Amino acid sequence: MRKIAIPITKDNQIENHFGRSKFYEIYLCSSNNEILDVQLLETNHKRACKSNIFNELAQSGVSYLLSGNIGDNAYHKLNDAGISVIRGCSGNSSDVILKFIANEISDNGACCSSHNKKHNHNHSCHN
Repeated sequence: MRKIAIPITKDNQIENHFGRSKFYEIYLCSSNNEILDVQLLETNHKRACKSNIFNELAQSGVSYLLSGNIGDNAYHKLNDAGISVIRGCSGNSSDVILKFIANEISDNGACCSSHNKKHNHNHSCHN
């Protein structure tokens, strides 16, 4: 069994940037890669990097996070919490999870490179 989190928009699209997500789909998958359950986690944080989302996901048993763009700091915090991050995902979350469990998606290795001094999330992402 494994849990996979996907930050999404209200329209079930992969959130373009992890730090902006207010919604997460949490999929429970069997050892045979069957989807057994899906739950919606709604958060009230304004920015993920200033929240406890890393620990919330880890405490709920999430082992993977499928993300669009993500900053270096968030990427490392998730890894430190024991969550493997697959970067560069886009599209409808139900399509992405099916591709992931079929081993058709891999990490693109790209993190958002910088935040300005005020940390207001003006940045450039490289995908």
